[in-house]
Amino acid sequence: MSYEIKLPLFEGPFDLLLFFIERDEIDIMDIPISKITNDFFEYISELENMNIEVASEFIVVAATLMRIKSKMLLPRPPVDLEGNEIDPRDELVAHLLEYKKYKSVISTFSDLEAIRLAKKKRGNLLKEVDILSERAKVETELQDIDLYKLLVVFKNALSKFEDEKNKPKHKIFEYPYTISQQKIFLINLLKSKSKISFDRLIKENPLKILVIYNFLAMLELIQESKVRLSIGNGMNNFWIQKF
Repeated sequence: MSYEIKLPLFEGPFDLLLFFIERDEIDIMDIPISKITNDFFEYISELENMNIEVASEFIVVAATLMRIKSKMLLPRPPVDLEGNEIDPRDELVAHLLEYKKYKSVISTFSDLEAIRLAKKKRGNLLKEVDILSERAKVETELQDIDLYKLLVVFKNALSKFEDEKNKPKHKIFEYPYTISQQKIFLINLLKSKSKISFDRLIKENPLKILVIYNFLAMLELIQESKVRLSIGNGMNNFWIQKF
């Protein structure tokens, strides 16, 4: 009786190496190169026994593992220009770390791809416009028009015109006053008079906007210490005096 062995398929040789490292809980910075090489060749042998063509990239990594293994068996390890020993595994570790970094985000991109594929496509916009125009043919509508429909449309148009005509319109007026002008006005008044009654100032020109401008001008003059206030007679009356 023969048994059929099914092996998991890996996306590439580095994927296979990471599997061995994670399976055996190996420190990736201190890989036992002899054991990893044996496991790698055992996997390739099983593929060949199952008549599965071994990709060239697996053969390249197998040759790299053999080269690293042979270098580690040498009595004198290679050294760099500064005399430090060069670990033959460094290049392999760098490749594995780089591959692991990119592999860690593959699942995130796969999820994003699945979400995007689940969305309904917008479709061909021009085709949709053609379909809508086909449904709303002007010639077809004109065949069903009668005098009553024309009168209804005319009435609706007049109604919209009246609504537009009767909409409230807002007009902005520019007042011929400024706070700076009213400050000068108050200072000039105080040159001829020792004090000014604010109540009297209102009675001379009771325009509301002018009263507001005078009051704001007076507040600025007080802040600038150019005038001062004193309580006058009557309700809410006061005198404006120059300092």
